[in-house]
Order: sequence, then structure tokens, then C-alpha cells
Amino acid sequence: MQPSQTSFADNASVAEKFRGMSEADRSFLLLLFENAARDDALLDGLAVYIDEQTRAPFLNSLKLSKCGEWLGNNAPARLQVRLMEVARSSQHPACNAFREGLTRSGGLERAFPKADI
Repeated sequence: MQPSQTSFADNASVAEKFRGMSEADRSFLLLLFENAARDDALLDGLAVYIDEQTRAPFLNSLKLSKCGEWLGNNAPARLQVRLMEVARSSQHPACNAFREGLTRSGGLERAFPKADI
């Protein structure tokens, strides 16, 4: 029996990749970026990861900021608005740190440049 497509990128496994952010984890996430059908799994896993960070006894804001910056630099244009929605979903310091990294990357501005008027 073949494994289902959801077992490849379920919320827990994607959240685990964001927790680690090793070179292998980044390669896995880059693979998810290639298939638009997996966008929901990616964003749900990101939401799980950020939610875990909001409940952690120690907030690693630098790691969250680096994660946001990496995503902003590497995610395709179709995901940039949805990533910003996740970053703005709460005023918790974890979301703020993630949003700072995402903003610093400039991914949203590259995906949707300002019009010259």
C-alpha cells in the first residue's frame, strides 16, 4: 500500500522542520514550495510551529525572526501574502518576532512591487 500524500507533509512533520531548520529541513520545505497543492499543509505546519512557540517557557525570538526571514527570502510569490497573514494573526511576541524577520526579508515587496504612479 502506498503512503497517502498527506503523510508526506502533515502539520506535525512540517512544524518539526520549522523547529529544526537544518539544511535537510530547509530542503524539505523548498520541496513543499514547488507544489502549490501543499501550500495549506505548509501554512498549517507553520501555524502549529508558531503556536508551540507562543506556549514555550522560553521565547527564542531570534530563531523565529530567522525563520521568517528565510521564508520571506525563499517562499514563492504566491505564498507571501498568506505568510504575512500568519505573521499578523496575533500580537504575541512570537508572531511579532516572526513578522519582523518576514518584513526584513522584503519578500512581499518583491512579490508585489509598488506601482510607479
